[in-house]
Amino acid sequence: MTKPNFQAAKVYVLQRLETELNSNLHYHGIHHTRDDVMPAAKKLGKLERICKKDQLLLNTSALYHDIGYIEKHEQNEAIAVRIANQTLPGFGYSNAQIQRIGKIIMATQLKVIDGKYVQDPNPNDILQQLICDADLDSLGREDFFRVGETLRLELIEYGMPKTPIEWLGCQLEFQQNHSYFTNAARNLRNDGKEKNIKRIKEILGIE
Repeated sequence: MTKPNFQAAKVYVLQRLETELNSNLHYHGIHHTRDDVMPAAKKLGKLERICKKDQLLLNTSALYHDIGYIEKHEQNEAIAVRIANQTLPGFGYSNAQIQRIGKIIMATQLKVIDGKYVQDPNPNDILQQLICDADLDSLGREDFFRVGETLRLELIEYGMPKTPIEWLGCQLEFQQNHSYFTNAARNLRNDGKEKNIKRIKEILGIE
């Protein structure tokens, strides 16, 4: 059985992100994958003590999860899965691994459930839960407001304008509807999330 070559896949994906992503992706640029989600996935996987084989699947899913943006802004997750299906066999991944990676990637998709805009990973799949937590790691970080502003600017580019104050209202609603799925993320980021929520309320003058 061929051993998966993650490093070769990483070179391939990052090169495509570097050269093919639109420059108006202020949030979903290469930095989101390379400097944010991938390190968070690695850290959270380690804290959850998942095995090396699962960490490989998680790392690969984090690498590919936003490659769909090279083609389309909306519904990009399915495109990412298609690209993973097309390219990962060439990097030594088995069909079973690729199918699992596809499901992990799709877990990052935001859905409307009970009127709330949330991610909905399989509660029985720790890797789906971990990638969701890695994808939204910034909600509990000190750079939350800076990162959030890049998303606001990106959404303006795609026809969804919000003033800074309107955006803070959206951010507050999203934060209050969001919960981290894993113990690792909750332990690492919940305190920071609460501080960020408190700060938004202070700015908006909400008790």
